[in-house]
Amino acid sequence: MSQHAYQKCINIDCGAEFDCSQVIVKCPQCGDLLDVKYHWDKIELPEKLSDFGNRWATRNNRLDFSGVWRFRDLLNFCDDQYKVSVGEGQTLLQQCCGLAQDLGMNPNSLFLQYEGMNPSGSFKDNGMTAAFSHAKMVGAVASACASTGNTSASMALYAHSCGLKATVFIGEGKIAFGKLSQSMDFGGHTIQVAGDFDDCMRQVQDVCAELNIYLVNSLNPFRLEGQKTIMLRILEGLGWEVPDWIVVPGGNLGNSSSFGKAFAELKEIGLIDRIPRLAVINATGANTLTELVNDKGLKWNGGAYDQQIIDTYYANLDATGYRPETIASAIEISRPVNLKKCLRALEVCNGVVLDVTDEEILDAKAQVGRYGLGCEPASAASIAGLKHLLANGTVGKDERVACVLTGHQLKDPDATVNYHSKMARAFSNPPVQVENDLQKIIDLLK
Repeated sequence: MSQHAYQKCINIDCGAEFDCSQVIVKCPQCGDLLDVKYHWDKIELPEKLSDFGNRWATRNNRLDFSGVWRFRDLLNFCDDQYKVSVGEGQTLLQQCCGLAQDLGMNPNSLFLQYEGMNPSGSFKDNGMTAAFSHAKMVGAVASACASTGNTSASMALYAHSCGLKATVFIGEGKIAFGKLSQSMDFGGHTIQVAGDFDDCMRQVQDVCAELNIYLVNSLNPFRLEGQKTIMLRILEGLGWEVPDWIVVPGGNLGNSSSFGKAFAELKEIGLIDRIPRLAVINATGANTLTELVNDKGLKWNGGAYDQQIIDTYYANLDATGYRPETIASAIEISRPVNLKKCLRALEVCNGVVLDVTDEEILDAKAQVGRYGLGCEPASAASIAGLKHLLANGTVGKDERVACVLTGHQLKDPDATVNYHSKMARAFSNPPVQVENDLQKIIDLLK
């Protein structure tokens, strides 16, 4: 039993509390989402954020080396003996002056947080190390997830590292082979469901409840605790200064939800004096959040959100048989499980929401690649969205912006090759055929 943390329902009309030793992903009383909350007065916190940097001096300690557990005071829900680590969080905040100039920004104002450097190649490892630490604490023996790819790769890796079984639910044709190959390599048992991610998400919840399997999707509140540290590493990379904007792809909305929670907590305990603004970027083919927030006027409203707006919208998706469709498979989700937490994050961070087309995503992906930080399509949604925010004046050209690149470019190499060899877009870089003749090759290079 943790003396420092507990679980609490986010529903302001419920607010039920539960011990961290309980394995629940939804409130047993009202069915709403859960938060991990902390007794900050019982935790020995640093006087300033920069104190966390001292742990680099003891990085031979596996927890101090981890880019998640280096900040363990801020996600103190289990004892160190349970904490799992495979070296996650050794990521890069790269200032990208060339891309900033291309976008019409001050060259020194754009930073790319490259989460593709994680062990499984995506941001998911930040959350998975926390989820599996909780799984060890509660004595779980098996894990499962629904996945569009990255979650399955990360889960299989962490399950293998701590001896748990791993089962992956994927939809038909809805996973990039680069990601599926990782899950297979790491020993994950893959079940392909006749449906999309949303169908898999419903099935895996029921299976986990029936068979007492530990669910590691971002519905799990402990997953999101690990993902908070992406923001802490951005602050670290900026010399512990807060940027003006955080830009992140949408999808299941776990990242945006965790980012809002991170900044709210840091402000509450006095480690930052202001909160950055947040922009959540969806794909046009999977734009639930955009439509609910921008078109339907859905807001967190201090927790008094209008559930009827959500219910009516989802009922219409069911009635029309809607299925999301986008090249950015990692965010191809129409019923994001963390919708309500994301609404809260948007309120905390004075956030905005928009969506971008597949063509815009692929163009942005190619632009990022030209500056040496190749990413998967979903990652590039952040840059594609930033273009719009600059064009309409929401983001100023001199404001300091951190865009999160969520996954490595080799997660979906087919998208890259097709863009450059078949699409003839503005940033395409196709191979050129030439005869097997020395002079003609030399002529081509002149």
